[in-house]
Parts: sequence; structure tokens; C-alpha cells
Amino acid sequence: MAADLDLEKAREFFGKDLYATKTTGIIIEAIGEHYAKCSFEIDEKHTNAYGGVMGGAIFTLADFTFAVSSNFNQPQTVSTASQIAFIGMAKGKKLIAESSLIKDGKSTCLYVINITDELGTKIAYVTINGMKLQK
Repeated sequence: MAADLDLEKAREFFGKDLYATKTTGIIIEAIGEHYAKCSFEIDEKHTNAYGGVMGGAIFTLADFTFAVSSNFNQPQTVSTASQIAFIGMAKGKKLIAESSLIKDGKSTCLYVINITDELGTKIAYVTINGMKLQK
């Protein structure tokens, strides 16, 4: 039950990220301590001139998933550096990102985000460094 309430709370809060949730169509599927799973259904708005998923759409999914995992029930955190390795083309109809904490320091953190399609095809590997904002 608590997990359902957390998911509802996360969807409500991060629903304010209109580019990710409304324009791109990203949905938060799961939330945990320093963990998030997000996805979107691939449609023509996500594709490039060759018909593949645009790199920017893939990175938006990674960045949003990092934001959810590093900010939900945590101090406000912003990314300071990101690196993405595109490792495959989507064969399915949905992209799925899972973000998990690698290192949690006093003022910085490091997360890894793995992106696949629903068929298990590896699409991208992303690392994002974050900085915790102190109030």
C-alpha cells in the first residue's frame, strides 16, 4: 500500500514536468529509495528522419528518470554532468529506463540509468552526476 501511495505521490509531483510527461509522454512506473522506473510508448513524435527513436527523446527519458530517483523524498538535486552511450536501436514499441544510485555523497551523487525496450533490447547506458542543493 505504501508503495502505491508513493507512486501516486511521485506521479502527482513530477507531473508538473510538462515537457517530460505531457510532450514526451513519460510515465513513472515504479519508485523506490534512490530508484525509479519510467517509460514511454514510442510514436512518430519520438522518431528521427530515418524512423528511429531520436537521441534527444532517449536522453529526456534518462534525465527524467534520474530526476525522479534522485529527488523523490530526497534533497532537491540537479544534474551537473551526464554521459550517454547509445548501444542499440529499439525493436519494440516502448522504451523503459531504470535509474539506480551508484554513490551518494554529502553534496553530490552518481546514478546509472539503463534504457531498454520491452523486448529487452539494450538501447542506452547513461551516467548522471548530481548536486544536492542546500537551502
